[in-house]
Amino acid sequence: MEETQWTPGKLLGISGSYWQACTLHAGVKLDLFTVLGKAKVGAEEAAKKIGCDALALIKLLNALIAMGLVTKSGNEYSNTSGSYDYLSTVSPNYIGYIIKHHHHLVEGFSKLDTSVMTGKPVRGRASFTDEVKRESFLLGMFNQASNTAPNLVKDVPLSDKLTLLDLGGGPGTYAIYFCLQNPRLLASVYDLATTKPFAESTIKRFNLSDRINFIPGNYLDDPVEGKYDAAWLSHILHAEGFSGCMTIINKAVAALNPGGLLLIHEFILNDTMDGPLFPALFSLNMLIGTPDGQAYSESQIKGMLKDAGLKDIKRLPYKGPNDAGIICGVK
Repeated sequence: MEETQWTPGKLLGISGSYWQACTLHAGVKLDLFTVLGKAKVGAEEAAKKIGCDALALIKLLNALIAMGLVTKSGNEYSNTSGSYDYLSTVSPNYIGYIIKHHHHLVEGFSKLDTSVMTGKPVRGRASFTDEVKRESFLLGMFNQASNTAPNLVKDVPLSDKLTLLDLGGGPGTYAIYFCLQNPRLLASVYDLATTKPFAESTIKRFNLSDRINFIPGNYLDDPVEGKYDAAWLSHILHAEGFSGCMTIINKAVAALNPGGLLLIHEFILNDTMDGPLFPALFSLNMLIGTPDGQAYSESQIKGMLKDAGLKDIKRLPYKGPNDAGIICGVK
């Protein structure tokens, strides 16, 4: 790889990049983009609806204008087409929940040096935190998966499968899109009991309550019952060390029928563990938030599937955002 030519400007640009991130986070947390809607709104009117200081809001609006997220005509402010489409809660393409989740990670990342010094997390896992953070995490996962699942499911060979286990499936987004893609498929979403209301609400929204059920449980501590033709493990291994990963994979394999397909969906590192960039950074996210979690390489994941007794292990051609990939094996 060619060596990066660093300058003070490039370094300071990275160092201060959180300013823009936190400005975006503030706009989403205040629901500013919903308040602006498709109209032209004055600062006083917007501040009244939000319940905030008008002069401070003008400063935030000016920064969002500079970032290209808001426009101004006279003394009135408007969304851009993109900010309305993705940041207004009335839009079906709203991604504000995952942005709020990112905001909740900021404090932990500010203590990354402490995690490196101690080797221990400095925050709790999102699934086990308070209701507000858990909602942002779970619905944020729905935001992300909703953008990737419609194309991803076309690359996953489930046309000959009748039953699917979505282990650690959160709000059930992938189970939903797998069922939409494969009309004969029935699915079970297995996740913590606190996730059930989010999952059942999401499944109902897609009119799939008759084809997708929810099973409450902790996949590390509780049994995984039933028999399935395929098991989908999306972004759950990275929260565990090797021992935890093998516990999860072995339980999933035990729940498969002979010939069943196990699918691992993760941000995948190269085999030298030093790239691509997002999985490498994501390993730090796991360092500050979990006791043993990390991003794994392709060879590490394939090794886990081999140790679990699977055959025909391979990486599918699919390449998702942030170097997400799918590795599968057959029981």
